[in-house]
Amino acid sequence: MAYTGTGQGEQSDPPRPLYTPAQRERRDTTAWTLVQGILAPLQFVVFLVSLGLIIRTMMTGAGYELATLSIVVKTLILYIIMITGAIWEKVVFGQYLFARSFFWEDVFSMLVLALHSAYLVALFSATLTGEQLLLLALAAYAAYVVNAVQFVLKLRAARLQSQRESASAAPAKQSYEQPAELAT
Repeated sequence: MAYTGTGQGEQSDPPRPLYTPAQRERRDTTAWTLVQGILAPLQFVVFLVSLGLIIRTMMTGAGYELATLSIVVKTLILYIIMITGAIWEKVVFGQYLFARSFFWEDVFSMLVLALHSAYLVALFSATLTGEQLLLLALAAYAAYVVNAVQFVLKLRAARLQSQRESASAAPAKQSYEQPAELAT
């Protein structure tokens, strides 16, 4: 119930669907959906391995080079998934970034990109110590986790939207079908 200021509640509008039927069709038929579906879990696995290497380095002082390499690899995968994600968004929504359905995810993705890019700049310009670089990587990773959760929640919302649409279409479809015992 939405507050109207009159003391009377009224039903709020149903949530705006993430996809129109045309957008859902484009999402379901483009190869970029599969690309994102492969890259997202790959990036998460690389993140987990890299996070473990960073923590090990911070706790023991060993393995700095391997931790650094893992952060660079994670960042490169991030760049690839951002480029392919922008292409996916263009195919599905008609614009490369900041489509209404994914606006806040894209905004936060810019922070994730900025932090990962700042890491690379600091690494290659040698402006931070090794420990500072690892802390910057952890900040980038924290932002990545928040962004990943945003996308997982969005995927869940899309799945629930599809289930609601299927459920509401099923009774309408059934009403046109004559029961078998009446057909004879």
